[in-house]
Amino acid sequence: MKLFVDTDAGVDDALALLLALGTPGVELVGVGAVDGNVALPRVVANVFEVLAAAGREAPVYPGADRPLVPEPRERATFFHGEDGLGNLKARRATIRPEATPAALALVELAKKHPGELRVVALGPLTNLALALMLEPRLPELVEGLFVMGGAHAARGNTKRLAAEFNFAADPEAARAVLAAFPKTTLLTWETTLAHPLPWEVHDRLAERFPFYRAITGVTARYLGEKGTAGLLIPDPLAMAAALFPELEREREPTFATVELCGEHARGMLVTGRGPENAEIVLAIDLPGLIARFEAALAHALGG
Repeated sequence: MKLFVDTDAGVDDALALLLALGTPGVELVGVGAVDGNVALPRVVANVFEVLAAAGREAPVYPGADRPLVPEPRERATFFHGEDGLGNLKARRATIRPEATPAALALVELAKKHPGELRVVALGPLTNLALALMLEPRLPELVEGLFVMGGAHAARGNTKRLAAEFNFAADPEAARAVLAAFPKTTLLTWETTLAHPLPWEVHDRLAERFPFYRAITGVTARYLGEKGTAGLLIPDPLAMAAALFPELEREREPTFATVELCGEHARGMLVTGRGPENAEIVLAIDLPGLIARFEAALAHALGG
């Protein structure tokens, strides 16, 4: 499986990357970086830190440092730490990004591997929207698109009450991507809330894998104070949809677009009647995913 991951490299992004890096048969052909959870330079640094922790290399392509329509950015440092990676104290990665912008790299890689590339988007969709401007045939060139984004029941997690973070960060980009791709697989915020990583599993992983423990501490403390049933793992769930379709238990085909207006609704995922252009993953075999995730961490991180 050839994989291109576009990410804003927060904590759950890092866990999703480790899931891919530790799964046999997955070739990470490139990583696009996009401004989101933290600023773009920190995103790039975080990707390299994850690659270093796994002892792996992959080309990293810096991408958009702002949304298509510039506006004040809402960060998620309260969730991911000031550096986006749990305030990681010991950093060891050498930062050597590629000169090619992420959008152009995605187009070039899709043309190099026509019909083979799975694209997993874990952050704002700005890079993908720019890639579509460069090559409108991009949806025909890739095998599939898997997106962590949207709130299918309008249960948002931003100041815009109905909008999920990634879609709220660049509504125009999210709308353009959904309009262009014939079938986008969506892992939404509500599906994330329904599939937390139980605290007993988190504690076991934190005990076994020092890097996992180092990057998840801030997030775990925040969620623990909120009383959640476990660690929320939106991006690993989206990655699982791409890597392990056999773990899916329920998905719903629908028409999907994004609202661009409104104080509370800008960036809101809108679904309903119309040509079906998306499938929302509603349920995943969580015990099965936990087994795959722990095995991947052992493969990527040792221990």
